[in-house]
Amino acid sequence: MYLSLTRLVIVLVFCLLPFSGFAQSAEDNGPDGTISVEGAPGTDRAIASTIRNILREIDGFNEVSVSVAAGVVTLEGSVLDSEGADELERLVSRVEGVVAIRNRVVETTDLTKRLTPVVDRFQDRFDTAIAFLPLLAVAAIAFALVALLGFFIAARKFPWVRLAPNAFIADIYRQLVRIAFVIAGLVVALDIVGATALLGTILGAAGIIGLAIGFAVRDTVENFIASIMLSIRQPFAPNDFIEIEGDSGNVIRLTSRATVLLSPDGNHIRIPNAIVFKSRIVNYSRNNERRFDFTLGIDADADITAARDVVLAALNKLTFVLQDPAPSVWVQDVGDSNVILFLAAWIDQRKSDYARARGEAIRTTKVELETAGFGLPEPIYRLRFDEKVALPEPQPAPVKRPPPRQQDPADAQAEKDDTIERLVEEEREDAANEDLLSEDAPKE
Repeated sequence: MYLSLTRLVIVLVFCLLPFSGFAQSAEDNGPDGTISVEGAPGTDRAIASTIRNILREIDGFNEVSVSVAAGVVTLEGSVLDSEGADELERLVSRVEGVVAIRNRVVETTDLTKRLTPVVDRFQDRFDTAIAFLPLLAVAAIAFALVALLGFFIAARKFPWVRLAPNAFIADIYRQLVRIAFVIAGLVVALDIVGATALLGTILGAAGIIGLAIGFAVRDTVENFIASIMLSIRQPFAPNDFIEIEGDSGNVIRLTSRATVLLSPDGNHIRIPNAIVFKSRIVNYSRNNERRFDFTLGIDADADITAARDVVLAALNKLTFVLQDPAPSVWVQDVGDSNVILFLAAWIDQRKSDYARARGEAIRTTKVELETAGFGLPEPIYRLRFDEKVALPEPQPAPVKRPPPRQQDPADAQAEKDDTIERLVEEEREDAANEDLLSEDAPKE
């Protein structure tokens, strides 16, 4: 993108150089001041003679007639265009002794007269461009040398790799160096041809265009800046399991446009970096220890202390549960028909899988409670009848369910499933894909 814009600016500049002199001459309106008359000052004859002598020396005013009476000048005839008529009136008004001007000059409709000046102008510009060719060649060579020097410096690894925290920032430094040398080359080229004033016009137009483009691609610019900030202060590393705006997955890579995640279902999630930079990021992999928790309910009239001891002992028997920090159990709430126990324990994510560990802990503690005689209550509803109704027939006693199958809590397994991590590493091995994550960059 930078190179294409640079080429466009270069082409425009060297196309406009031959005509810059014409633009400057067109802006020059000529000298100002009063024009003295020859002969008796202030007489109508002297005024008319002076005006006629002046008009004979200027192309385009050959068909204009002049008459003067009491200082009032009457102009009749035809000129090539309206600009010529205005210039004629300004010229006559400067003659000494002129009181007023009646400008009755009209634009000519003769096709030959209208086209002849145009052809002459193009011929003059063509001749000027041919005369400028040697100077333009020198200016182009000077520009090329300065620009090539910038591209040569930007292509070096040193010192950009040392100055930049990652390859993405180093590439931005290189682009800035290229642009700076291209602008310097333009200044040198314009100075050689004597058209440095044209540079201010070009830069002013480029600034206005850049402002308009900036408003049009505001989201893209915001996303680009967010990519720079994320690459400098990286809040996550490759294969970290994170959550952003409700989307969870392992980090595959950070590109200049988006952060790519691999969900537990194996799906790719691309989140724009502008959203990542402004959102709350939960990094579950930064610490090796992670706590899982769940709740279990017991009967309202059960011994809470005994139930707590049972589930705590069951958690301590699980081999994947860490003893430091130790597991804990407390009463979370008291319902209408049960008491809610809150259980929490810690695991080492490098060895155990979070989902499997939590599932095994729920299964083991439930079995231990039922084995110890604690029932897991079902919801109880109280019904009220305002009118007398027939009572239902007594129902037979429910069949007693067999006790749960005994299993040693130490046999519960929660080995880490590295399927997602392996898929992420396979994708990261593809060197063709851009990645701004670096192990050497500072982590937040």
